[in-house]
Amino acid sequence: MPRIQPTAAETMRATTNDIARLLDVLMTEIGKHAKRASAAPNNWGFPGNLMKVRSDLIDTTAFISGMGREEIEAFLDDTADAN
Repeated sequence: MPRIQPTAAETMRATTNDIARLLDVLMTEIGKHAKRASAAPNNWGFPGNLMKVRSDLIDTTAFISGMGREEIEAFLDDTADAN
């Protein structure tokens, strides 16, 4: 019997669910990373790791939104200035 391919809507739901789960895992791992970093406050490797993740997330956000990287960085800068 031939396998029935999922519809676009089914694939969208499943993929959105996967992304949400991955974001949850990412936040958990960032928390663990912060605990390890607190034991070595002078180790620049820890913030370097997060800078890489941040950069990748900016690229991902730019891709999905159609916005430019510069726009996203400006948004982050504006948000940081407000705090």
